[in-house]
Amino acid sequence: MTMSGGAPVIVVAGPTASGKSALAVEIAEAFRGVVINADSMQVYADLRVLTARPSEAEERRVPHRLYGVLDGAQKCSAGRWRELALAEISRVQAAGQLPVLCGGTGLYIQTLMRGIAPVPAVPASFRAEATALHAQLGGPGFHERLAERDPVMAARLHPGNTQRLIRAWEVLNATGRSLADWQAAPRTGAATGLDFLSFVLLPARAPLYAACDGRFMQMVEMGALEEVRALVARGLDPALPVMKALGVRELAAHLAGELTLEEAIDQAQRETRRYAKRQVTWFRHQMEDAMIFETGYGAKYSTSPRDEIFSKIRQSGLTAKG
Repeated sequence: MTMSGGAPVIVVAGPTASGKSALAVEIAEAFRGVVINADSMQVYADLRVLTARPSEAEERRVPHRLYGVLDGAQKCSAGRWRELALAEISRVQAAGQLPVLCGGTGLYIQTLMRGIAPVPAVPASFRAEATALHAQLGGPGFHERLAERDPVMAARLHPGNTQRLIRAWEVLNATGRSLADWQAAPRTGAATGLDFLSFVLLPARAPLYAACDGRFMQMVEMGALEEVRALVARGLDPALPVMKALGVRELAAHLAGELTLEEAIDQAQRETRRYAKRQVTWFRHQMEDAMIFETGYGAKYSTSPRDEIFSKIRQSGLTAKG
């Protein structure tokens, strides 16, 4: 966490519903910052409510970047986001402001800070083959088949994580090597000239799960169902990332008459809790250089790390405005 003289970048990370967006806004207010999105779903314009993008009130308080900048028909990746983020960081710093990265997509943050694993390009035919096999076997069956050939990657992935399961399978078939081997190889393209000061919020399981459940209910009340209706009406490829956002599948099933609204909400809440659990595990083991706080941020959490975080930022040589 010691600043080495590079241009400072604040990172606020954590699982969904941990309160990281509210914390990032407060940091940006106090230290003349700009909040830059590091969430793989909040880059899309189609699902403002369902992906919990910052509210209009929050956007009025401080500048926000890379939120809702891509159409749902496009596919974002860690590499593409990295280029977008580096460009925004450069612009923010040129304006004499502090970049405050905020998000829960650990892979994006890791790619920016440490570079990109040298995974070779995979021909589209391998992805098509993996996608078809997944559709045939279903998530659990596909996960079992992957475990037979690549137990290391299978152990890392949840049977419901369709995108990453397909990615592991296609890389294995195309290269003859596990994706885990490629990820362990020396990375290229790590950001240079930047000092990352990282804070990770990891609430206890009970309050985090309660926050996840409560927020999804709030999303439905705020119009998430109408967002999904409009998204489904576009007839997009189901393999696109935006179609895999938490809650899309369940609410779409309700709109198709396959689930009651209560059933859809219950299933979506369950998947959100599972996703939050995976995020907690990832951040705990992959963000070694971050300050980790065993709490969330905001009114729904009983304690707040605000004072300690602000003190650390000041100690690092950054000066609050005003």
